[in-house]
Amino acid sequence: MPPDDAGIDTLAVHAGTRDEQPEGAVTVPIYQSSTYTFRDTAELRAHFAGEPHRMEYGRYGNPTQRACERKLAALEGAGGALLFGSGMAAITTTLMALVRQGQHVILAGDCYRRTRQFCQSVLGRFGVQSTLTDNNDLQAIESALQKNTRVIITESPTNPYLNCVDVAALEALRARVAARFKILIDATFATPINLRPLALGADLVVHSATKYLGGHNDLLAGVVAGPAPMIDAIRDLQGVLGGVIDPHAAYLLLRGLKTLPLRVRRQNESALALARTLSARPEVDRVYYPGLPSHPSHAIARETMSGFGGVVSFTLKADLEGTSRFIDATRIFGIGPSLGGVESLIEQVAVMSYVELSTEQRQAIGISDSLVRMAVGLESVEDLERDLLDALGAV
Repeated sequence: MPPDDAGIDTLAVHAGTRDEQPEGAVTVPIYQSSTYTFRDTAELRAHFAGEPHRMEYGRYGNPTQRACERKLAALEGAGGALLFGSGMAAITTTLMALVRQGQHVILAGDCYRRTRQFCQSVLGRFGVQSTLTDNNDLQAIESALQKNTRVIITESPTNPYLNCVDVAALEALRARVAARFKILIDATFATPINLRPLALGADLVVHSATKYLGGHNDLLAGVVAGPAPMIDAIRDLQGVLGGVIDPHAAYLLLRGLKTLPLRVRRQNESALALARTLSARPEVDRVYYPGLPSHPSHAIARETMSGFGGVVSFTLKADLEGTSRFIDATRIFGIGPSLGGVESLIEQVAVMSYVELSTEQRQAIGISDSLVRMAVGLESVEDLERDLLDALGAV
């Protein structure tokens, strides 16, 4: 294992995986087994007594998965981490472990729509109330607090407007009002390279590992990291609900994490350059990127983040069809709903993520027909810039 004071680049390569591997292999193998046997009854009893810890059944863990979880915990500065089969499985299982009937959840208004739907539609059916509020309006959050509030969940940066959250201010609010709620941060857009919410006062951090952590658009996974006792409690519920990761996806994630710092820093640089280019174009109405002084969260981002991320959102001076022409005119960007991979992707949010809503319904929740979300990959930034400028001619 690397030393405790190792840098994040060293942790990304070595943390959690330096134990001796079979046949002296450098990489952790794929343990493609659903069942693990015991030498005798004494070993079985020792396992259920908690010492020594080992594998039993694939729904409760896998050696490849465990190695990846150790690496992720190290990257987040957490006592433990738990992998899931998707980011939504991580969020839903974690929330179900934290709340029960009669309790209350506060969500940031600008949050992933599936998270909002789960809280409002699914948890609501089981008697858990939820309130939407501005994620950086501490007065509004305090006003939304109830005696039974158990979780404040928000993203940082948020999707799609990339608002950044003052996690330390949330923690200070909790201390001031002596509340019992947990702070859960979805840091998918930031990654632990740009933001470490646990160090700022959050209790738990979740990621869709499908995105930057995997980094190659070839796996589905999610992770929650935090104090070991809380992770153990969530792990127990995962064993009941079954949202586990498969060994091959865990292996791919391990591989992707080794290059995470390099990829994210390059995407930070390219995204900032493209955001500046777009903000100077007459065809563009507004650019949403926390690295720009014009962004409302710029001060918070500068204080809490080491980089501003690889996603840029912007609105065009165009209607629905004009924005679609711009999207269709790009040649390097793939039209797709994800982000964080080495390939650059682009989407017209109204057509991709909110297609089931009318223009009026989208506007009511702050989604413009001309809103574009761009996920910057690892292509030459000069090529990406030329592609965007050429496509703007189609507006």
